[in-house]
Amino acid sequence: MTWLSPVPDPVDGPMAGAERPILEGMLAHQRRTLLNICADLTAEQLALRPLATSNLSLLGLVRHMAKVERIWLRKRVAGEDVEHLHNFEARDDTDFNQIDAADAPVAVEQLRDESALADRAVAFTDLDHTVDVHGHDMSLRMIYIHLVQEYARHNGHADLLREAIDGATGR
Repeated sequence: MTWLSPVPDPVDGPMAGAERPILEGMLAHQRRTLLNICADLTAEQLALRPLATSNLSLLGLVRHMAKVERIWLRKRVAGEDVEHLHNFEARDDTDFNQIDAADAPVAVEQLRDESALADRAVAFTDLDHTVDVHGHDMSLRMIYIHLVQEYARHNGHADLLREAIDGATGR
């Protein structure tokens, strides 16, 4: 049987109320959007680079966002001593450039896992908690906003990639 990227569970966040649940809800929505764009595609389709002028693939975006989740929330905010993903130290876009369709099931599961681990890592961290990012203080609040922005940007890329792969839109 051919592996297909799974359909993510629905998420729902508050539209009003306290700041933290709104930020967490929007991040959950953006995470789900990327996984939903990938849903029902084969590993080979996720690995495709359908735009000749770009190194982007859906698999690369999934790998990249797992790396981003780990860096920002687990390593920077929570201070966890975990390895970087996808040869981060090389600063060579390994997450986008070294793509193998055989890695797709693990990569999709890794993104799901990283999201859950990241949420747990910062669950009790105050939104005003700051970390040094290249010589500047950055609050957890701003990091949540940064992650929502990062997902939204890449979800736009993912929409275009998905449409080029099989014509699907509005995912």
